[in-house]
Amino acid sequence: MSNIVSKFTVFFEEPFWVGLFEREEGAKYEVCKVTFGPEPKDYVVYDFMLKNQDNLKFSPGVEKGRTDKKCINPKRMQREIKKQVSDAGIGTKAQQALKLQHEQMKTERKIRSKEQKEAEKQRMFELKQEKRKEKHRGH
Repeated sequence: MSNIVSKFTVFFEEPFWVGLFEREEGAKYEVCKVTFGPEPKDYVVYDFMLKNQDNLKFSPGVEKGRTDKKCINPKRMQREIKKQVSDAGIGTKAQQALKLQHEQMKTERKIRSKEQKEAEKQRMFELKQEKRKEKHRGH
């Protein structure tokens, strides 16, 4: 049975407030970025998480570094938690995962647009052929 660790961070990224969902499952690290707009209240964020958690598009899994579990001194753990809470912004792992998701969406969009252009080109060709047949039909 693998552990799933989830983390949600809200921060201000000029000009909007952004939420960052981070999820670690086994050896995979996935990230999803959500733009809120104006500063969200706690109840708005909570409501958003309850209603939209299933619909979020996470980045493809990135292999995370192996970490050994050690017993951490409680005071050290408090310091680390305080440091994480005071941090503004996203970590490099999250940035890499978001970049990977962005690249994947870009390639999907290119493929879709290319297929649409080809379909439109084929439709126009068939229309032109039909018009040519119509011209020659009467003679």
